[in-house]
Amino acid sequence: MTVNLDEALNSFDELWSPRIVARINDYDVRVTKVRGEYVWHKHDTTDELFLLLDGELDIALREEAGERVVRMRKGDVFVIPKGVVHRPSSEPGASIVVIEPEGNPTTGDGTTGIPDHLTTTTGQSYQG
Repeated sequence: MTVNLDEALNSFDELWSPRIVARINDYDVRVTKVRGEYVWHKHDTTDELFLLLDGELDIALREEAGERVVRMRKGDVFVIPKGVVHRPSSEPGASIVVIEPEGNPTTGDGTTGIPDHLTTTTGQSYQG
């Protein structure tokens, strides 16, 4: 089945609420709209791939060498290694593809203090 990413993104308005548009082996291909700051979190057992479709996205990272920010532009791909604490954010807003294992929670493993505007999810199936 072919899925048009623009059509999938236009099918919902909720922010930080991914739709699963495809599966490859045991991985979800999720699209989502983002704006504002997400919560600091990490995924203990898996890497996470971000592909920026539109807008601007900053990913703050807390690494052994210190804290840094990766600024993504349209068309950029960035992989966050497993176990690295990170926080995506976008003031102007962005549309992204995230690839991660099926059932992986968006807020990571063991995250506390999740703000009211965010919901932990493993994605919703896109019905295109």
